[in-house]
Amino acid sequence: MEYKRITSIDDPNFKKLHQLMGEIFPPEEVLEYDLWKEPLEDPGIRVFVAIYDDQVVGATEYRYYPDWNIAMTDFTIISKPGLGLGRFLAHNRLKDLNQLAKENQTVLFGMFAEIYDPYRVEHHEFGGVKVMDPYVRREVLSHLGYKRLDLSFSYVHPSWENNGEPVSGLDLCFMPSDDELASLPASLVGDFLSNYYSILPNKPKEWLKMMEQIHTRETIPLLPL
Repeated sequence: MEYKRITSIDDPNFKKLHQLMGEIFPPEEVLEYDLWKEPLEDPGIRVFVAIYDDQVVGATEYRYYPDWNIAMTDFTIISKPGLGLGRFLAHNRLKDLNQLAKENQTVLFGMFAEIYDPYRVEHHEFGGVKVMDPYVRREVLSHLGYKRLDLSFSYVHPSWENNGEPVSGLDLCFMPSDDELASLPASLVGDFLSNYYSILPNKPKEWLKMMEQIHTRETIPLLPL
C-alpha cells in the first residue's frame, strides 16, 4: 500500500478521492471540486491517499500550524475493511506530523478533530461503509487518545457548502501528546477555529454566538470521549 500526497486537482488520484468523498460524506461536508485548487497547493494542508491496486481506498487530510504547534485532522476515509487502513493512515499521519514538529524544533502539542456524536445524530450512514460507522469511528478515535472539549454549549461549524447554515451533531475534540493534559486555553481554541473557517465567508449566527462564548472563557476542560 502506498501513502501518497496530492497537491493538485489535476492529479488523477484527486478525481478518485473527490468521488470517494461524495460517496462517504454528506454534501455539507464536501468542498466543491474546483474550490480544492488552492487548499491542495497550500503547503500547510496535507492531503494523502492510500493506494492499493491502483485504487484510492483511503485518505486523510490534516494541517499543521507551526505557530501554535498543533494539527487538525480534517477527515479520514476508510472505504474497505480488511486492509488495515485505519492503522496505516493514522501511523503515517502521525509520523508526518512528528517530522513537521521536529523541523519546527519542538514536539507536537496535539491535534484537533471534529467527531460526529451518533448518540445525538443517527442519520449519517457514510455511504453504507460499515467501517465508517459513527459509533465505530468514535471509539477508534477514543482509543487513539482524543478527548472531548467541554464547551457547555452545542458545538456547530459553518457548512462547507458555504450557504450560511450551521452543521451540528458533532463534538470538537483534541488529542494531546501529553495524555495528562486536562484543559486547553480558550484563546487557542477560538483563534484556531477563526483561522480554520476563515475560508468560508458565510458564517451562521449560531457559530458567531458560539465563538463569542468561547472568547469569554479562560480554559476549556478536556473530557473522555
